[in-house]
Amino acid sequence: MTTFLTRRATLACMLTTALMPSAAMAEWRERNLGPFTTNFNSRPAPPTRTQVVRDGSLLPMLTAESPAHMRLAIARYEIIVSRGGWPMLPTDSRILVKGSENPTVAVLRQRLALENYLPYQAGALSTKFDDGLKSALQQYQTNTGLYAHGRLDLATVKELNITAVARLATLKANLPRIEDYAKDLGTRYIVVNVPAGQLDVVQDGVLFSRHNIIVGKVDRPTPVLKSKISAINFNPYWNAPVSIVKKDILPKVRQNVGILKELNIKVFDGYGGPEVDPTKIDWSNVAPDRYFFRQDPGKDNAMATVKINFPNPYAVYMHDTPVKQLFTESSRYFSSGCVRVDKVSILVDWILKNQPDWSPDKVKQAQDSGERIDVKVPDGPQLRFAYLTAWVTDNDQTHFRPDIYSLDGTGFVSGQPEGHPEEKSG
Repeated sequence: MTTFLTRRATLACMLTTALMPSAAMAEWRERNLGPFTTNFNSRPAPPTRTQVVRDGSLLPMLTAESPAHMRLAIARYEIIVSRGGWPMLPTDSRILVKGSENPTVAVLRQRLALENYLPYQAGALSTKFDDGLKSALQQYQTNTGLYAHGRLDLATVKELNITAVARLATLKANLPRIEDYAKDLGTRYIVVNVPAGQLDVVQDGVLFSRHNIIVGKVDRPTPVLKSKISAINFNPYWNAPVSIVKKDILPKVRQNVGILKELNIKVFDGYGGPEVDPTKIDWSNVAPDRYFFRQDPGKDNAMATVKINFPNPYAVYMHDTPVKQLFTESSRYFSSGCVRVDKVSILVDWILKNQPDWSPDKVKQAQDSGERIDVKVPDGPQLRFAYLTAWVTDNDQTHFRPDIYSLDGTGFVSGQPEGHPEEKSG
């Protein structure tokens, strides 16, 4: 079964590392994702996936007020830097938990106080790891994308030891992005934050739901764009882009042409041309753009039950996936540029909620039907594919994420990282 799923992942941009043995998984990550993602494997997987929130307990990553909050945060961090930054924690100490007594605890208190996670007070230099310190550390871990278990482990120490100078530089790199992305958001909008691997659904300034997502690999990055949702395709076809035909499909077909039937992929004599019999083609010297490959709707389809469309020059979209195990990974950079959405039905329900003919029950029926159904979305919600390695929520808390595409410091605001729009669709 693992072999079958791995073929499917290669051909349809769906990766099944969650089903691989640990040694094979490590080898696969190093080969396909490079050392960056491997380095971040020490980050534990998030304890939950998508969250539907209506009580204000979570705040949106981006609002119309975000630029003002970012400027205030930059001013605060400039003061921290001017005063010498913050102390470094030892990297060779054991894991510290609530109840631990250790000199490093006093350093941790000082470190968290400088970013306002703890107040300066008489007990600030206590070496006892108490409830207050655990809560502060959990908030810090949440704000830096770590699993908020409240323990001082190596992954948390690495994050804490990023210098104040580096944090200030990250904030400054993200200010022009925030200013651009926050324009004309309106009252209903969706924000895909690529470095965070999360998607926010926002209604009237309140976070409705937050979804884990899968975004583009380092060598096939997800573009940054502004658009509006225009249509929903239930049980869509998957049209293989030339880049994936070249890199993934043709090498497999040359080994075993039967893989096409196995994955319900049909071959056509060019786009719009007649279907051809793949067993009668000499695949040894076929150019990647010679034939058109289409995967029919079904359980093996790369987009599973739904595709969410929006106008953009990069041929990307959001979609469901049959391989949902990857949503529990901590570093979710596995696609060829498109965005796969966890619990996508919640997002689709919200997009269609102003269309009376599309209740949640009807959405589910459409997904379960297996039939191709196209739904236009008039005046759809605003959409931002954002590259935010730092942002500030409306409670003035700063959040940081890894610079997965190495764009900080380059002046990047929007567009296609590395300039390869043909790499998309997946």
